[in-house]
Amino acid sequence: MQKYLWVIFISMVPLIELRGALPVAIGLGIDLPVAFAICIIGNMIPVPFIFLFARKVLEWGKDKKIIGRFFTFCLEKGEKGGRKLEEKAGRGLYWALLLFVGIPLPGTGAWTGTLAASILDMDFKKSVVAVLLGVLLASIIVGIVSYGAFGIVKAI
Repeated sequence: MQKYLWVIFISMVPLIELRGALPVAIGLGIDLPVAFAICIIGNMIPVPFIFLFARKVLEWGKDKKIIGRFFTFCLEKGEKGGRKLEEKAGRGLYWALLLFVGIPLPGTGAWTGTLAASILDMDFKKSVVAVLLGVLLASIIVGIVSYGAFGIVKAI
């Protein structure tokens, strides 16, 4: 039970998210379907809170002495991601959000995508669905790469 909780926790951590948790789960020997499920659930737990509260908290804290630099960094990252999505997507903004979250590159996970959706004042339900579908896509990509990498290591 403890390894499942660790994997859920890892998938909730910004910047690491599912992309880091799924290889850990596979490395711990968790069955692939269970690994996918707990990583997706863990990655999605913070999404509604990020959408509804992160922007407000970041705006509040950006000029505070100790936390200001980090909060400003997070706010700028979300704004940059939002502008990038908006420029490239036009009317297909939700599809762009899905792909932004789903293609596992550094800084393009559920946290950044959700913050960008919040900053762009996108619809909550549509944004959560797009992020969920993006997390599912990322899980497939990361799962294939991780499972293949662990297979190669075991073969050697």
